[in-house]
Amino acid sequence: MKKNIALVMGGYSGEHDVSIASGSQVYGQLDHQKYNVYRIVIERQGWYWLCGDERREVNRADFTVTDDGRKVVFDLAFVIVHGNPGENGVLQGYFDMLGVRYTTCGFYTSSLTFHKGFCNPVVASFGLAKVARSVLLFSPDEAGKVPEDMRYPLFVKPATGGSSVATTKVKSSEGLAAAIAEAFTEAAEVLVEEGIAGREFDCGVMRLPRGTSGLGAAPGGDTPRLGLEEHGKLVFPVTEIIPIGGHEFFDYEAKYEGFSREVAPAEADDEVVSLIQHTSSRLYDLLGCRGIVRFDYIYNTDERELYFLEVNTIPGQSAESIVPKQARAMGLEPATLYELAIEAALEA
Repeated sequence: MKKNIALVMGGYSGEHDVSIASGSQVYGQLDHQKYNVYRIVIERQGWYWLCGDERREVNRADFTVTDDGRKVVFDLAFVIVHGNPGENGVLQGYFDMLGVRYTTCGFYTSSLTFHKGFCNPVVASFGLAKVARSVLLFSPDEAGKVPEDMRYPLFVKPATGGSSVATTKVKSSEGLAAAIAEAFTEAAEVLVEEGIAGREFDCGVMRLPRGTSGLGAAPGGDTPRLGLEEHGKLVFPVTEIIPIGGHEFFDYEAKYEGFSREVAPAEADDEVVSLIQHTSSRLYDLLGCRGIVRFDYIYNTDERELYFLEVNTIPGQSAESIVPKQARAMGLEPATLYELAIEAALEA
């Protein structure tokens, strides 16, 4: 029998529209001969099933919909909600209580990794990559708590946000208070980090269904530039992010309005590529990740050190998003990518 898949998108954060774009991409790529796919949109005004142009209510008591008088029970939730409540563990806790399987990391991993101020010290404790010096603020009035010896430029960002929304590069103390105030419009806590000079790299990782093999171009190799299969996981080719058009970092406009070059596979030394891929594979396991995850780094070329930036447990899936580009670079079409994610989640 065909599995009933709830494709869950939308959300309550500034990434709502990005999530809708990702969900539309996934919906267009899934095999509708194999799966019954229901587009479920989550908004503060209500949850609804998008049936053509009609909106039909979702029963939140048991996460079901009614189709022609028949209750539809979902075999799996394909969660593509960036930010709150999809990436912070809230939906995962809800699905856990209902016994609904889902494609993402679990509640504990999602809630930890979503908060940069909490996740970064945990990652640093593993000894696999460095993290930037930072301070976590709990009120806009705490700008004075930023140590005077922190080196500019500083990056001010919501501690629980994504897509670089309300993230600012601050070059001097004069702009610090305003940047902190802006970041607090998106989150209850704000992270102030020292900027790290270097090249920005991203690497996707996903768990594969049992028995899957032959996807990595260089299984187990020392220089797996076009993908690596390792311990039941697929590690994607590394992407280098190069902002253009006057953008100094990978901000919202650089991500979504074409002001960046995203080179996959990255034109970097094999040693650097291998370091990023193997570090990502280890972090995936140590953090207890599931589903498709993306790790972001800065590689400081002077120090020859890798700095961890963040982990995205529900990375973008629009046609121009980083992970789909990484998949295409290794010859993996989006339809296959999403089917692998579904089948691996159904085995969990």
